[in-house]
Amino acid sequence: MAGKYKAYLEYKQSGVEWLGEIPSGWQVKRIKNSAELNPSKSELKHLSHDTEATFLPMESIGETGVVNCSRSKPIGEVFNGYTYLGEGDVCLAKITPCFENGKAAVVAGLKNGIAFATTEVIPIRCGTLSDAQFVYYLITSSPFKDEAEGSMYGAGGQKRVADSYVANYHFAAPPLPEQQQIAKFLDFETARIDRLIERQERLIGLLEEKRQAVISHAVTKGLNPDAPLRPSGIDWLGDVPEHWEVCRIKQFAKMESGHTPDKKQPEYWTDCNINWVSLNDTSQLKAVDYISETALKLNPKGIANSSARLLPSQAVVFTRDASIGLAAITTKEMAVSQHVIAWICDSCKVVPEYLLFVFYAMQEELERYTFGATLKTIGMPDINKLTSTLPPLNEQREIVEFVFSEKARHSEAIKKTRAAITLLKERRTALISAAVTGKIDVREWVPPKDGFQPAEESASLTRASA
Repeated sequence: MAGKYKAYLEYKQSGVEWLGEIPSGWQVKRIKNSAELNPSKSELKHLSHDTEATFLPMESIGETGVVNCSRSKPIGEVFNGYTYLGEGDVCLAKITPCFENGKAAVVAGLKNGIAFATTEVIPIRCGTLSDAQFVYYLITSSPFKDEAEGSMYGAGGQKRVADSYVANYHFAAPPLPEQQQIAKFLDFETARIDRLIERQERLIGLLEEKRQAVISHAVTKGLNPDAPLRPSGIDWLGDVPEHWEVCRIKQFAKMESGHTPDKKQPEYWTDCNINWVSLNDTSQLKAVDYISETALKLNPKGIANSSARLLPSQAVVFTRDASIGLAAITTKEMAVSQHVIAWICDSCKVVPEYLLFVFYAMQEELERYTFGATLKTIGMPDINKLTSTLPPLNEQREIVEFVFSEKARHSEAIKKTRAAITLLKERRTALISAAVTGKIDVREWVPPKDGFQPAEESASLTRASA
């Protein structure tokens, strides 16, 4: 930050360890000395129970200061059991991981100037002694969050920041006009960074779509743009090269369903060393082409006393429940659960990697067969009907080599884009912390006349998605 923004001319010791030195014109205060926590609902006693108020469940509070105020409820329905906020109040999510993720905002545009939010937020009313937007940046800054995480109470995913911690938090308080200038500066600069992050995230979406399109085109049209085509008779395949076969997958790969040994028999689940693909591997199956280790394992006794069986390597595993159609190739002998299908490829007819790419391309088609409200699934009769192209083996191998090359190229671009997003988020965090603790002096800052949409950023997005 020092390279772009100047520091204050004079500093003094704050007397607070995590603040260190602060600008000489600033004071150390507690939040409760300049703001009110949890304003009283008695302010609403004059209103009818039918009066509409904005309703803010946790999902309505964003991680960059944005609030979705589109929902409302009558006061009578939410007066008890929800947290009251007024127009212009600051709300802070106090429960993990919402607190760590920065869910907080200044609430504005409320129905009748009133909101009722989840009880997992702390409301802060700033009044005339502090600027609400400055306080928002203060409570989402690294110094505040780092100290708060050490004071959270509760266990596991139910840890919370105490209201008393927020009330007694010592911060470096500039004069009110300076708070407003800092908030104005951060509004502009964080919006600029958020716009760049949004562009990068959109680029990742474009790259992922392009990668999917490459796979789909390769397994339905092949690599030769001049190959004569014929109707496949299958909607999702469309026209295919006329010399390719179109047939059900079970005609070139043997389908094996799985099973889960009795979990009430501990002897089936001790000293386990046999990899067992289950829905516990969902995250891995979303991310990799090959699976070598599984989250859960079986032992030989568990295999012997169930319908599961040990399957050879190079099987293409495929989820049929919950997240439908996630697939990968096994690199060693494994068993599968009843939520997973394994396809043993006929080496004379199909390359396992080609079948894997067929499943990648088939995702929209699988949606047609999916049913179930609580646990989505695809039935065995529909799995038996799944149909694919089947090019000659030499073309399959060429397609596999081409697709892996293209996937690697797109994955590298996505990796670099995600790294850029990480740097932008780090810069955003550092800028907020530097401004609210007085490490940089923005009193003379004015918004640049050319706004915050660099032309080269737009050009890079266009180039990368081409």
